Amino acid sequence: MADRGVDLSALPKEVRDQLAELDLELSEGDITQKGYEKKKIKLLAPYIIHTPVEPPRQNDRQPPAPSSSSSHGPPPSSSSRYRERRSRKTHRSGGTRDDRYRSDIHTEAVQAALAKHKEEKMALPMPTKRRSTYVQSPIETRTPPDSSSGSEDETSVRRQSSLVPPPPVVNPNQQSPDSWINRTVQGSSTSSSASSTLSHGEAKPQPHRQPKSQPQPQYKPQYQPLYQPHYQQQHQPQPSAHTAAVTDMLAHSRIAPSENSAPPPDVTAVAPPSRGPRVDLTNNAVVRGMSRGQSRSSMMETADGVPVNSRVSTKIQQLLNTLKRPKRPPLSEFFTDDAEEIVEVPEPDPNTPKPEGRQIIPVKGEPLGVVSNWPPALQAALARWGSTQGKSPALTALDITGKTLYTLTYGKLWSRSVKLAYTLLNKLGTKNEQILKPGDKVALVYPNSDPGMFWVAFYGCLLAEVIPVPIEVPLSRKDAGICQVGFLLGSCGVGLALTSEICLKGLPKTPTGEILQFKGWPRLKWVVTDSKYLTKPSKEWQPHIPTANTDPAYIEYKASKDGTVVGVAVSKVAMLTHCQALTQACNYCEGETLVNVLDFKKDMGLWHGVLTAVMNRIHTISVPYAVMKACPLSWVQRVHIHKARIALVKCRDLHWAMMAHRDQRDTSLASLHMLIVADGANPWSVSSCDAFLNVFQSHGLKPEAVCPCATSPEAMTVAIRRPGVPGTPLPARAILSMGGLSHSVIRVNTEDKNSALTVQDVGHVMPGALMCIVRPDGPPQLCKTDEIGEIIINSRAGGNMYYGLPGLTKNTFEVIPVNANGVPIGEIPFVRSGLLGFVGPGSLIFVVGKIEGLLMVSGRRHNADDLVATALAVEPVKTVYRGRIAVFSVTVFYDERVVIVAEQRPGASEEDSFQWMSRVLQAIDSIHQVGLYCLALVPANTLPKTPLGGIHTSDTKQFFLDGNLHPCNILMCPHTCVTNLPKPRQKQPVGVGPASVMVGNLVAGKRIAQAVGRDLGMIEDQDLVRKHQYLTEALQWRAQTDADHVLFVLLNAKGVTVSTATCVQLHKRAEKIAAALTEKGSINTGENVVLLYPPGIDLIAAFYGCLYAGCVPVNVRPPHPQNLAATLPTVRMIIDVSKAACILTTQSLMRTMRSKEAAASVNIKTWPTIIDTDDLPRRRPPQIYKPPTAEMIAYLDFSVSTTGMLTGVKISHAAVSAICRSIKLQCELYSSRQIAICLDPYCGLGFVLWCLASVYSGHQSVLIPPFELESCLSLWLSTLTQYRIRDTFCSYSVMELCTKGLGTQTELLKARGVNLSCVRSCVVIAEERPRLALSHSFSKLFKDIGLSSRAVSTAFGSRVNLAVCLQGTTGPDPCTVYVDMKSLRHDRVRLVERGAPQSLPLMESGKILPGVRVIIVNPETRGPLGDSHLGEIWVNSPHNASGYYTIYGEESLQANHFNTKLSFGDPQTLWARTGYLGFVKRTELLEANGDRHDALFVVGSLDETLELRGLRYHPIDIEISVSRAHRSIAESAVFTWTNLLVVVSELCGSEQDALDLVPLITNVVLEEHHLIVGVVVIVDPGVIPINSRGEKQRMHLRDSFLADQLDPIYVAYNM
Repeated sequence: MADRGVDLSALPKEVRDQLAELDLELSEGDITQKGYEKKKIKLLAPYIIHTPVEPPRQNDRQPPAPSSSSSHGPPPSSSSRYRERRSRKTHRSGGTRDDRYRSDIHTEAVQAALAKHKEEKMALPMPTKRRSTYVQSPIETRTPPDSSSGSEDETSVRRQSSLVPPPPVVNPNQQSPDSWINRTVQGSSTSSSASSTLSHGEAKPQPHRQPKSQPQPQYKPQYQPLYQPHYQQQHQPQPSAHTAAVTDMLAHSRIAPSENSAPPPDVTAVAPPSRGPRVDLTNNAVVRGMSRGQSRSSMMETADGVPVNSRVSTKIQQLLNTLKRPKRPPLSEFFTDDAEEIVEVPEPDPNTPKPEGRQIIPVKGEPLGVVSNWPPALQAALARWGSTQGKSPALTALDITGKTLYTLTYGKLWSRSVKLAYTLLNKLGTKNEQILKPGDKVALVYPNSDPGMFWVAFYGCLLAEVIPVPIEVPLSRKDAGICQVGFLLGSCGVGLALTSEICLKGLPKTPTGEILQFKGWPRLKWVVTDSKYLTKPSKEWQPHIPTANTDPAYIEYKASKDGTVVGVAVSKVAMLTHCQALTQACNYCEGETLVNVLDFKKDMGLWHGVLTAVMNRIHTISVPYAVMKACPLSWVQRVHIHKARIALVKCRDLHWAMMAHRDQRDTSLASLHMLIVADGANPWSVSSCDAFLNVFQSHGLKPEAVCPCATSPEAMTVAIRRPGVPGTPLPARAILSMGGLSHSVIRVNTEDKNSALTVQDVGHVMPGALMCIVRPDGPPQLCKTDEIGEIIINSRAGGNMYYGLPGLTKNTFEVIPVNANGVPIGEIPFVRSGLLGFVGPGSLIFVVGKIEGLLMVSGRRHNADDLVATALAVEPVKTVYRGRIAVFSVTVFYDERVVIVAEQRPGASEEDSFQWMSRVLQAIDSIHQVGLYCLALVPANTLPKTPLGGIHTSDTKQFFLDGNLHPCNILMCPHTCVTNLPKPRQKQPVGVGPASVMVGNLVAGKRIAQAVGRDLGMIEDQDLVRKHQYLTEALQWRAQTDADHVLFVLLNAKGVTVSTATCVQLHKRAEKIAAALTEKGSINTGENVVLLYPPGIDLIAAFYGCLYAGCVPVNVRPPHPQNLAATLPTVRMIIDVSKAACILTTQSLMRTMRSKEAAASVNIKTWPTIIDTDDLPRRRPPQIYKPPTAEMIAYLDFSVSTTGMLTGVKISHAAVSAICRSIKLQCELYSSRQIAICLDPYCGLGFVLWCLASVYSGHQSVLIPPFELESCLSLWLSTLTQYRIRDTFCSYSVMELCTKGLGTQTELLKARGVNLSCVRSCVVIAEERPRLALSHSFSKLFKDIGLSSRAVSTAFGSRVNLAVCLQGTTGPDPCTVYVDMKSLRHDRVRLVERGAPQSLPLMESGKILPGVRVIIVNPETRGPLGDSHLGEIWVNSPHNASGYYTIYGEESLQANHFNTKLSFGDPQTLWARTGYLGFVKRTELLEANGDRHDALFVVGSLDETLELRGLRYHPIDIEISVSRAHRSIAESAVFTWTNLLVVVSELCGSEQDALDLVPLITNVVLEEHHLIVGVVVIVDPGVIPINSRGEKQRMHLRDSFLADQLDPIYVAYNM
């Protein structure tokens, strides 16, 4: 340090001032440490005495720069010097709430705890953040107008006020070796930092990377996680220190090392931001085998029997008997919370300390002595002093500079109060009416700078017998908690507000000049109480002063933990008795002087400084908060000037005065008889008191004058230390073990000094009061002597009720304690004080915290203030803005989780912030043995404030839960603190064979789960079926018999017909193409030809052209010209895999495929022959090919599954005819019908409907290419209206486009004449579980334009069978069931009622098609399952695909998927496995033939399921939860990576919302799915790839994530 050789006290005053200013700048963060050192050295250079510097001895602690040992007075002892340094260090200029100034947990303890973790400095992977997310608004614009009206004090103290030196840097080398060794050895008993820091092996910090400067900046984070990439490296020899660190981490790591496998991605490179075209993307594998599910039979439970009374009529008896066995489980089973069966309850630790003392005996205060001259009511005292001692000063108010503004004498106070009382009762309304009556409630709205007006208003109300309700001055409509204040005013029935003229002018106004109507406030009439507006009463009018009774005298507001504001009503007699008790306890004498720094509107400031002061004719000097900010010593100077006997302060005032004391040499505090410390009950006050005494003892302060006290709004003063007699020994301290405290047990801390809490007593119980300690939760059972509980008080001097809230009142003000057996110990009611504490030796009261700061985590209690103090002790200067930290808990997954939110200093670097966060985690873990759930840093000045600038915790919590906190840094640690997850499921070997299952089902009366479509039989066009076994023959026949019948109509975006095809036109175009294939392409029969066309009629013509030529068409989606790099490789792959001999396409696509851009992504020289079919000559093929058998392959159907697998299946001619006939039957299609198709025609059922069905059935298809909807959203719906279409087919992506784009425009559509009443069936073609929410939204939104609620339904197909179900025109409506999600994860189906918790609605996937049989099979045993059991869906039908088309011809897979037999029951039939899980349920509905209807419910694809913790999850379920978590989440997708669940969410709001999503996503997945999210990735809209069917391609997303191609906005690694 520069000042080592300098005696600071000898420096000139201006140099000392400059140094203080520098210290202040550093502590405020206005100057860097380096700049500070430079300037300081420059300032001190002339005064440095050069002495040889020797290294400091091990135990030699350097005192901090602003030395406290002044020349007179003994040098401070080492411990007090240390304490002083400690309180300086942590007490930055202001903190959050007053009860926190703040001997923080020993900074040393924290440093020691952190020393254990020194080795892994950056053990956590830093989150990756896009640079643009850093934007912080300038601090100036965010600072709200400074208000000095308020009653909780304080924090964003302005610069000039806080004279705080920089905290001394604790040098780890300066500690004694043994202390260092102890710290290293004492590992925390419950966990170690590793548990909260490392979950993937070892991370190394990486050198700082700057963003490159380019016009398009590459968004690189400053930090990337770098991991040991492979397993084997862990076995290589490493430097010993490292090895130790790593093994230690792995030993403590709560994630088993087996998970530390693959390296996490560096998720930063730039990807194109727009979603671009929807693309089918593939992995390189071609064919995918099925993963195996598992299913267990589950019997549905029945209800318990109903007890029946013997005297019941037989009818009721019968009824009861039938009710005994309800069909479904009773509702109660589903609507009670099933936490017991879910949550893993940790085993109780046998070493948990338990209270061992005897039951506590109530503690009695000394009797309240009756003094002859005590007044009968407080107003009587005022009347007496006003008339007999009129000149005597009552109140001195100071202006903003600390100079006297005015002095109010008792005479003036009395006369003005009488004037106000008279005005209130007689002069407010018109002549005759009286607006206010005695007993009415009135709001008092006065700023903290004007005590005089408040005193007059308060006493005026008492004299008028109206009830004052003092509140804060509202500053704006957005004040934190303002509507709660409105709730208080409303519940008290306040209609009138008293205020001063100046204050009224400052209130927010509407543009017309009226006072703003604040949210939630009743309509108020404002009355100005300045003297000039008051009326002097006539001589004979005297206020009525009755003897104090039990009517309310005033109502004091109190904000509770959840932010609600309640009013504590204090009766006249309680107010008087409380003044008497304070007078007796504090030994007040008439005519003394009292200096009050506290808020005079409530609590101690009101009780001592306004009420007791008047009773005893005390002269009060009121020091407003604003003066304290400008001149922290002002109150000390006032004590000195006025020789005051009493000072009323908080710890922060002691602290500030101490920091500023060196400016004043001659102040004397010798007159002080009592220095009352209002928040002395705060456990951290002890060091402020010590340090202050240490500095000011030399100024005459007597140690016995320091009087901490404990108070609460309900019980008023609970205890106060009496002023001692000089020379008596000072009260003892309690040094308690934090571990014991968390179990509510008092244990003296012996073993680990890091986790100790030192508390001072708050004196004895008040005179005339009786005190007990009871358990804070459950019945008010008396505690044992060594147990911590809530202090409850019986006294006439306390609050009476929460005004207007009788229920709450009963629980708080009328408590009768019970003993261990639950027997009440007496009749007398006690009041809960809200303070936690115990009774020490000599009946001294100790307070260790407040109920409202209590966090109950896993059955242990932690105090929010203790956690704040620990966090503040972790070098906050670099990171935390003005010590502003809020701690609260949120309930997630059946337990409280601790959240810390702090304001980040402007200009703090990412690295510093992140390092601070990880150190706070470690410190809290070591000292409090509790894991943090979330740590967030927000920009400075953005947290909601209390009236005096503290943090409004309940609003902060609400912001956090609503996703409105907008943090700039966040760290979630769910892995370390969520310890109650259910045990992972161990899969049992299947001991029961399929035969036993089947027999079991038969015995239980359950049918085998199968469903059959109606018979495919011979249909009306029998000649067609007989003659035309092949589709080519059908087309030729139609071209001859019905040549001009239009089969296809193609529309463009404007709804105009672009082209049509009659039967003969289609036939002729097919002939031209067949001729071209044989001539130009010299194609042989049976060769594969790729069709590359946009959706349209060319595609259909090319398909039939191939069939005419005898080759096999392979339909492929064309590449997207704007995104060739992503789409062309898939085309290439299908061409290669299918070994195509030739490509048919259009001219423009041919040019694209041969362009330079195409060459960049594929080798264009090796394309097969490309034939463009746009202008072919009119030729006819020599003959039209007819296959020798119907089993020949008609076409290949290639598709990319959502898991990124490319699979091609062979469809035979027989299957084509069968599928067309099946659809014709189900949908009643014939040549006079018209259908509209709006979906992609490239694979599956979409292709069948687009190309094949019309030729077979002869109906007209109106074709709407889905991409046209992008330029005209209403195209599809207006087409339905225009052509009066009855049946339409679409995809989910089309339905979603319409729902999102047109949902708000139904009125506009109606005006345009769109009317959907003609539509009787709208079928969504899909290969997935029906999207119920989307179908419902679509039906609801377009109900207004005539859409029938029964019209929308779904189809289901798979690779092995393109059409299993399709909702036809006849038959029952699709039904919906609700299944229990927990059972589903265990591969079981349990049906529950709608609205049951954890229920999932499933809609039937349409009716089974004619000729199709479905059975549900256990994929492991291949045995059939019973009704309503979950298993794999197997299908048997004439239109099953013939097998996979593969290069390698994997026969085993063919047999496995296409020609499988049941292991039991019916071993003959050949089934195809769909790879989807589902169940069949027989419903109450009837089929057309009168049989009961069997519904098929598809749950999801086996390939897609995630296996986590031994359970099976369907990604869509997690994604639906995630999308509900916040309004800014557009779309989300999940996948797993090394056993971690990764959630990718698209952000549709501003980038500032990005970090809000991280905790909300983590919460919702934990709450609803009992999973911990490992990584949360926030990306731009359109990043999640979606294929043509509207399905998410999660595997492709996973590959992009691992290859670092997502350009994420933010990546959070949840530890």
